[in-house]
Amino acid sequence: MKNGIGKTISKKKLTVIVIAAAVVLLVAILAFVLKGKSSKNETFVYAAPVSVIMNPGNDTGVLNRFAGVVEAQKTQDIVVNQEKTVKEVYVEVGEKVSVGTVLFTYDTDTDTDNLEKGRLELERLNNDLTNKKAEIEQLKREKGNVGSDAQLDYTIQIQSAEMELKQTEYGIKTKEIELEKLEQSIANADVKATMSGTVKSIRTNDSIQMGSDSNNAFMSIIGDGAYRVKGKVNEQNMSSVIPGQPVIVHSRVDADVIWKGKLTEVDRDNPGNDSNQMYFSSGDSTTQSNSYPFYVELESSTGLMLGQHVYVEMDYGQEEPKEGLWLDESYICREEDGTAYVWKMGSGDRIRKQTLRLGEHDEDLMQYEILDGLTKEDAIAWPDDGITEGMKAVLSENGLTGLVMPGEEETGINNSEEDLIMEDDLMTDEDIMTDDGAAAMNDIAGEEAFENDAADETAEASQLMEHVDTKMEGGEA
Repeated sequence: MKNGIGKTISKKKLTVIVIAAAVVLLVAILAFVLKGKSSKNETFVYAAPVSVIMNPGNDTGVLNRFAGVVEAQKTQDIVVNQEKTVKEVYVEVGEKVSVGTVLFTYDTDTDTDNLEKGRLELERLNNDLTNKKAEIEQLKREKGNVGSDAQLDYTIQIQSAEMELKQTEYGIKTKEIELEKLEQSIANADVKATMSGTVKSIRTNDSIQMGSDSNNAFMSIIGDGAYRVKGKVNEQNMSSVIPGQPVIVHSRVDADVIWKGKLTEVDRDNPGNDSNQMYFSSGDSTTQSNSYPFYVELESSTGLMLGQHVYVEMDYGQEEPKEGLWLDESYICREEDGTAYVWKMGSGDRIRKQTLRLGEHDEDLMQYEILDGLTKEDAIAWPDDGITEGMKAVLSENGLTGLVMPGEEETGINNSEEDLIMEDDLMTDEDIMTDDGAAAMNDIAGEEAFENDAADETAEASQLMEHVDTKMEGGEA
C-alpha cells in the first residue's frame, strides 16, 4: 500500500515539475516575443558614431553624388545616307583604325548611270539654248521688215521665245548642280575614319553585330586616348553642377579609390526623361523629372575600365584631412537663444540634447568645427522634427541616422541623404543596395526569423501542456 502511494506521489510530483517547467518556458517565450513586438511598435531613432558620420567615404553627408560611367574621350558615330546603299564594309568590330582608314563604301552604280543620263540631258538643254537664241535673233530681224499691222504678232512671239530661253537656262543650272552632286557622291563613295580608335559596333541588316548604340548609327568608333566620365544630373540639382568645377570620382567597388578631374560640360540641349527613375529625398518620396548629361575630364584614368560605373561628386576639399572634429551643419540644431546642440545617444540608450561650443565654419563643405561637447566616439542622430528627449536610441555602426515610426520597416534609409540619382542605364537595384541598407535588411530578416522560431517554440509548449492535461484527465498521473 505504501509502495503504491509512494509511486503515485512520485508521479504527481513529476507531473507538477513538468507542468511548472512548461509554464515557465511558455511565459518566458511569450514575454520575449511581446518584448520584441513592443520594441517594434515603439518609435525610436537611429544614432551613428560621429567618427562614421565624419568619414568622407560614408554616404551620410550632404554632398550630392551622381552615378557615372567611364567612356572614351571621343566617339565617332557614322550614320548611313538613307538615299544610298552600303556596298561593302572593310572593317570588323574590335578592329583598330586610324585617320583615313576606309571603313565602308557605298554602291555607286545607280549614281554612275544617273550621271551619264544627266550629262546627255545637259547636252540637249545646251543645244536647245543655242537654238532658242538663234530663233529670237531671227524673229527680231523679221520684225524689222514687216508692216505695223504685223509688229504686235512678232512682239508676242519674241517674248514667248525669251521666256522659253530663261526656262532652258534655269534647267541647265539645275542639271549642273545635280550632276555636281552625283560626281561628289561617286568621288566620296568611300567613308573614312576621321580619328584613331577601335570599331565599337557595326549595324548590318538592321542588327548590331556587337556593342550597343542609342542613335541608330551604322558604325561607332571609340577614340584612342584617355577616358572621361559621363554622368547625369537631375534638373532639381542642376545648380550644383558647374562647368570648370573640380570633381572627385569614386570607385563603386573600393571606397578608398578615387580619381580627380574637372567638369567640362553640361549638355542642357539634350534632356532625358527620367519617368522610370527614382530619386530619394528624405528617404521616403519619389518624383519624376528630366536629367541632363554632364562630362568629366580626368587628370588620370589609370585603373579605370571602359564601361566602369562610378560615383561623381563635386570637390570641395572633403578628401583633405582636417585637424579637430568637424560636423555637417545639418546635424546641428539651435535653441531660441542661439545655443547649438545635437541629439546625442546617452545613458540607457536614450536620446538627449547635447550642447555644443562651435568654432570655424566651412561654407563649401557646410561643416562646423566642434570645440567642445562632442567626441568622435559619441553617437548622434539626424534632427527629425519628431525626436524628443528620452526617446529610445539604437546604435548604427554603418552610419544610419533618422527617426523610425511605429509600423515602419527599418529599411535603413538615412534622412540626411541628398537626392541620389538612380539611372537605369548606369545603376542597378543591386548596385544601390548599400552596406547600410543590406545590414538593415539583414536585421529585419533576423528579427522575422526569431519571431518565427519563437512562435514555433510557443506552439510546442502549448502542445506539451495539452498533452500533460490529457494524461491527468485520463488518470495516468
